[in-house]
Amino acid sequence: MSNKRREFLKLSGLAGLGVVGTGFKGLSLEEQEQVLAQSKKKHAQRFNMSGYAAPKLEVVRVGIVGLGSRGPGAVNRLSKIEGVEIKALCDLRPDMVDKVVKSLEGTSHKPETYSGSAYAWKKMVDRDDLDLIYIATPWEWHTPMAVYAMEAGKHACSEVPIAVTLEECWQLVETSERTKKHCMMMENCCYDFFELMTLNMARDGFFGDVFHGEGAYIHDLLGLNFSKTGYEDMWRLKENFRNGNLYPTHGLGPVCQAMNINRGDQMDYLTSLSSNDFLMKAHAQKLAETDNFYNSFATKSYRGNMNTTMVKTKKGKSIMIQHDVSSPRPYSRIHLLSGTKGAASKYPVPGISTGHEGWFKADEMKALEEKYTPEIVKKVGEMAKQIGGHGGMDFMMDWRMIDCIRNGLPLDQDVYDGALWSAIGPLSEWSVANRSNSIDVPDFTAGSWETNSPVELTLKGGGTTGVSV
Repeated sequence: MSNKRREFLKLSGLAGLGVVGTGFKGLSLEEQEQVLAQSKKKHAQRFNMSGYAAPKLEVVRVGIVGLGSRGPGAVNRLSKIEGVEIKALCDLRPDMVDKVVKSLEGTSHKPETYSGSAYAWKKMVDRDDLDLIYIATPWEWHTPMAVYAMEAGKHACSEVPIAVTLEECWQLVETSERTKKHCMMMENCCYDFFELMTLNMARDGFFGDVFHGEGAYIHDLLGLNFSKTGYEDMWRLKENFRNGNLYPTHGLGPVCQAMNINRGDQMDYLTSLSSNDFLMKAHAQKLAETDNFYNSFATKSYRGNMNTTMVKTKKGKSIMIQHDVSSPRPYSRIHLLSGTKGAASKYPVPGISTGHEGWFKADEMKALEEKYTPEIVKKVGEMAKQIGGHGGMDFMMDWRMIDCIRNGLPLDQDVYDGALWSAIGPLSEWSVANRSNSIDVPDFTAGSWETNSPVELTLKGGGTTGVSV
């Protein structure tokens, strides 16, 4: 655990609440024992946050912390959504804050700013005129900031993953239940167009009983991870000192929604295997030959290039999740659903099939799109493409969250989803460290998965929030 984070935990009083992370290292024997213990933890649910509708807010007053890689895009998107007031912005670096403030010139948003200190965000969160804290910081801050926000009476949403340890996952669940504040991990891939269509198809029974799903994050980020300007203090590269599936949620989230995980089924156990590292250390050593800055990175051990994690569910279904951010392969999240009546696969080309004869032809796909494109896409899909954010899915995610909060509707992703999808990281680390032995997956819902309602795509009760392009 970094000294910066240890100091924060001490100052904020969260150290005594079990916020202890693996930090930027592999799992020690003690940490492996902690993961094993947390995987078997039983939870007495204080309040079921699945399907919870918080009181309506006509205006959602937002404070945003983290204005580096993802934060500025969030500011731009939120500034175009009706009923949003961007009240405050925060980043460690004053120049980043100034740059984003300048981008809001000519809009109705006049945020107050916070910067210059690792804890400046606490002053922002302590304001009494904020409803939602939007977190786009390095991973190690996600849980501490979300917990602090909920304790301060605010809803919290965070970039992925929302937690890096099982202890953090449990803390998010317990805090959200106690405070009755939304805690949403902003898994944007759940709002990509093909994923939304196939979720709608699954809801309609097109695939029959979906018994297997596959998701991934395969993205050649070797150069970016080693870039001096890519991430502050090389934090993302340092995360790769851990060995497991460190970034599972992009591929996993849409599959879990289609398979009703946390809402009719639940993960039971997983096993995880990583290849050796054939690329990252070699790249660090090559860089160090001409730049002394990389000398310390040239001596480190890195995660295996490909991690494959397999999950068995309580109802006997299976999920595969892969993670590879260093191999020279085309981008893929796989997104495969396999059911008793049909299948869907997104990469390399989106396709639907109902048998061994092959994928549907172009005209058949067009007919499916016309039938199964969900209401949210029909309402804001074209505007989302114009505003942007990974082809529009980021905007649809932000719009949907705000529309639900304004209309007092349950969110599509609750704290149990964020905790479960993020938990694959530390659980896979444990399995990799133990020769791919299986490990139990915690039930963050305390058994309520058996009766929780599946995610709905309808705009019933909502869809009232406007957009200015």
